[in-house]
Amino acid sequence: SSPDESEDQDLISGFLRIVDKVWVFELCVWPFFFFCKTRRRSSLTVTKLIIYCHIVTGGSNHTNVRNKWAFSFNVCDLRSITVKCEGWSYISFSLKDATALPAIHFHQGGSTAFLDSLRKSVQINESPDDESLLIVSTYCKTFSQSFENLLDDTNYGLVQKFKKDPYTTTLGGFSKVTNYLFDAFRVPELECHQRPAEEVEEPGFEVITRVSLDLGPRPEVQRRGPVTMEDWAKYQDSEGRITNVPHLKDLIFKGGLCHAVRREAWKFLLSYFPWNSTHEERKLLQKRKTDEYFRMKLQWKSVSEEQERRNSRLRDYRSLIEKDVNRTDRNNKFYEGLDNPGLILLHDILMTYCMYDFDLGYVQGLSDLLSPILFVMENEVDAFWCFVSFMDEMRENFEEQMQGMKTQLIQLSTLLRLLDLPLCSFLCLCGFTEAQDSGYLYFCFRWLLIRFKRELQFQDVLRLWEVMWTRLPCQNFHLLVCCAILDSEKQKIMDRKYGFNEILKHINELSMKLDIEEILSKSEAICMQIKNCKDLPHSVSEILGLNTVTEPSAALETSEYGTLESPQTSPRSTNRQDHVVTNGHSHLKETTHNGCKVAFIS
Repeated sequence: SSPDESEDQDLISGFLRIVDKVWVFELCVWPFFFFCKTRRRSSLTVTKLIIYCHIVTGGSNHTNVRNKWAFSFNVCDLRSITVKCEGWSYISFSLKDATALPAIHFHQGGSTAFLDSLRKSVQINESPDDESLLIVSTYCKTFSQSFENLLDDTNYGLVQKFKKDPYTTTLGGFSKVTNYLFDAFRVPELECHQRPAEEVEEPGFEVITRVSLDLGPRPEVQRRGPVTMEDWAKYQDSEGRITNVPHLKDLIFKGGLCHAVRREAWKFLLSYFPWNSTHEERKLLQKRKTDEYFRMKLQWKSVSEEQERRNSRLRDYRSLIEKDVNRTDRNNKFYEGLDNPGLILLHDILMTYCMYDFDLGYVQGLSDLLSPILFVMENEVDAFWCFVSFMDEMRENFEEQMQGMKTQLIQLSTLLRLLDLPLCSFLCLCGFTEAQDSGYLYFCFRWLLIRFKRELQFQDVLRLWEVMWTRLPCQNFHLLVCCAILDSEKQKIMDRKYGFNEILKHINELSMKLDIEEILSKSEAICMQIKNCKDLPHSVSEILGLNTVTEPSAALETSEYGTLESPQTSPRSTNRQDHVVTNGHSHLKETTHNGCKVAFIS
């Protein structure tokens, strides 16, 4: 009935919406009813994140009803919320200017979901005097920022999804990783206050103060052409052993590999083949690895539909793999089209990896790491074992606690403070990092997670990965690649005075526009500049593995870049049994992992 017929008893139906005004991004919709009141509220200024109350009435005669009872307000103007239950839940809002809005009755439920969503934008606490009264405190601007930077995503609750599954959320859209996620990583403030000041900093890292070190001039770096088949053949003896491995790695680092060389060379770089193995030894290794692979593949292939119905974990892995495979590098001829053999191999290798590593199983992003390897190998077994070796390095990125990602983001922030304090300070002002902790550069999350796979053209990914697999000129070279990209873009970012949102958008738009040779040259130059620095902070030396004191038996190999850090001193810990044998070039390890032995060079 018309609200004019009864002042306090008639119900008007409608919907509540929380909407980002800038992007018209609707978070969720909650149906409700409220009792009509005759008093009109004062007008409110509508900006940014708004709660809208939409009235549902029929016919043109009810236009005045909609106009009269519809209302909206900015969440930062909210003072308190009263929540009561009398057969159904109802809530009422009280604004800071003392405006009292009509009570909203949730006949169909949804009040809890509405309040949970609202808590993402404001701090809500129960009143100590009245349990039905919720006090709204400081407005959290990062909520607006986080959804402002979703740009075009149509899903809801993505910030919370990031905390639960950062890989799916990040890979689904770069701009979703915003400063709001800082709280998901950083140590709670209360915990920091309770700890001694000297223990607040991240372990293993020192704070680089605002007094800039003199890094000296950055040297010019020249890259060379890729290693050809003729070049590769010169480094093999009559039995197939690779000779002068340090020099060969230098050549690969300086220029990469011709595509014709990759299929063989990657097996060495990825530790599938030992550098000092002969042709015959490699044939025997491949035969043994082939048998081992197909035994694991048979484990999931032989599971019946009846068994799979009672194995939710396997079902979930298969479902996620099938979804990811169907959208991985489909513009590449090796994977394009329906019923492509490449897609079948991609699927089978990922399913078999679930049998190899039960603990990790499958996480979104692994298809991105496997795709280039399978493209180069064009062989199921070889691609699998090369992928296994790559995952030995990358596995911590995908573990549930995200420790690998946390560590890398901390290390990157430490390096950036040393290399470019003005840029670091600028990012701090924009909300990306804070001076009192190690800082988290969230826009680099996807770069690190899948090693720039979605930032570079496919062929450039191949070049970057093979260069990084040489382990030259230092450890964690990929962090210097991040620094090089930021160094190239800092002028635009700072001169144009980009804010939080503009920086995210700008970084996102770099995808597929980066010059890999320029980036590699600058990354190497940065490394040389750091090495030439006197009084280098210990934290930086640790991150890059510089000036590490090792016993002769612990040194890996020596090239023009010096001695690299031994894996035994690496902060990355594993639960594997390693048997180390020293040869003329490096450490040959035969590692037992989940019952499978893999020979590799570290």
